[in-house]
Amino acid sequence: MLKSMTGFGSGRATVGGEEISVELRSVNHKFCEVKPRLPRELAALESGVGKSVKERLARGAVDVVIKRSARGSAGLVPMVDLALAQEYRRVFAELATTLGVPDTTSIRDIVSQQNVVRLEEPHPNLEGAAKAVETALHDALEALSAMRSQEGLALQVDLTARLTLVAGWAKEVQVLAPKSVELWRDRLATRVAELSKGLPIDPQRMAQEVALFAERTDIAEELTRLESHLVQFRALLASAEPSGRKMDFLVQEMHREVNTTGSKSQHADISRLVMQLKTELERIREQVQNVE
Repeated sequence: MLKSMTGFGSGRATVGGEEISVELRSVNHKFCEVKPRLPRELAALESGVGKSVKERLARGAVDVVIKRSARGSAGLVPMVDLALAQEYRRVFAELATTLGVPDTTSIRDIVSQQNVVRLEEPHPNLEGAAKAVETALHDALEALSAMRSQEGLALQVDLTARLTLVAGWAKEVQVLAPKSVELWRDRLATRVAELSKGLPIDPQRMAQEVALFAERTDIAEELTRLESHLVQFRALLASAEPSGRKMDFLVQEMHREVNTTGSKSQHADISRLVMQLKTELERIREQVQNVE
C-alpha cells in the first residue's frame, strides 16, 4: 500500500525522572532528510534519533522536536563553581596577610561573589533520558506512519482512477490510429483527382505515398511502451515497498510517449486525446510527488 510523505506524530515517555516529549512533522522531499532539535544537554542523542527515523522512513523532510523536563524538579537549581570559590578564598587570605589584618572571610562572602553560585538546569539523567527518548520517538513514529498510510490510501484511490482514464484514452488512440491513414489516403486521392483533371492516376505511386505516410505517423511503438509503463505503474501501486521515485520516473516516460504520439499524429481526434492524456499525466505527476 502506498504511503504519503506528509504527516504528524507525537509521543511522550518518562524514565528515571526524565520526562521527554517528541513531535514529528514530515513533508515532501526527494530523499529522507531528518532535522532533529534537542535540548543542549541531550545533544549526544542526536545521531541516534536521526538513525531511528531513517530506519522507519524512506523519503520525506522530517522535523523532530524533542523537549525535556526533569520530573519533580522546580526548574533551575543552584550550581557551585568550587574551583572559583577556592580561588576567591586564596585571594582573600593573601589580601588579609598583605594588609596585616585578620582574615575574617566567611562562606557568605565567597558565595556572594559573581559566578560562584549560579542557577542552571539540573543535569540530566542521560541513561533515563535516552530510554525515554527511544520510547517517545517510537510512539511518535507509529503515529506518523499511521497518518502517512491513511494519506497514502487516498493517494492510491486517486491514482488508480486516473490511470484508468489514461488507459482508456490510450485505447481510443489505438483504435483511431489506422483510421488516420485511411482518412489521409482518401484526402490524397481526392486532391490528386482534382489536380490531375481526369488524367490517369498511378496506383503504385499512390500506394507508395500512403505507405510513407503510414510509416511516418506510426504510433504503435509509442502506444506499446505507454501500455507497458501503465502495467509497471499499477504493479508499484500494489507494492509494499516505497515507490514514489520509480513512479515519478514512469510518469516522465509516459509523458515522453504521449508527446511523441502527438507530434506524429495528424488526426484531429487523436490530437484531442493527446491533450487530455497530457493533462491527466500532469495531475498524476503532482500526486506522485507526495508518495514515499
